[in-house]
Amino acid sequence: VQLVESGGGLVQPGGSLRLSCAASGFTFGNYAMTWYRQAPGKERELVATITSAGRSTNYAGSVKGRFTISRDNAKNTVFLQMNSLKPEDTAIYYCNAVINSWSIWGQGTQVTVSS
Repeated sequence: VQLVESGGGLVQPGGSLRLSCAASGFTFGNYAMTWYRQAPGKERELVATITSAGRSTNYAGSVKGRFTISRDNAKNTVFLQMNSLKPEDTAIYYCNAVINSWSIWGQGTQVTVSS
């Protein structure tokens, strides 16, 4: 069972990035997926979640209207489109799945928003 994030990088304020999380080793389409982030010196926080079929999403208030979570169950991948990025979005971004009460994490991808 594995989650691998990609797509992070350095971007200027106001810019955009698209993160991807490739899943393997489990039946991806059966599980909700969540993006979290952790900034230096802060606790990990939920960013966005999407249900197994992608029909419902939920966002943290700080990213609502700027970020969009989506998934492609045929490709076992979940995405996070991030627009209008702010310096306070700087963090390591992780994807997560909870399988039979077992919480699976990827290694994370660094997003840095700076001019």
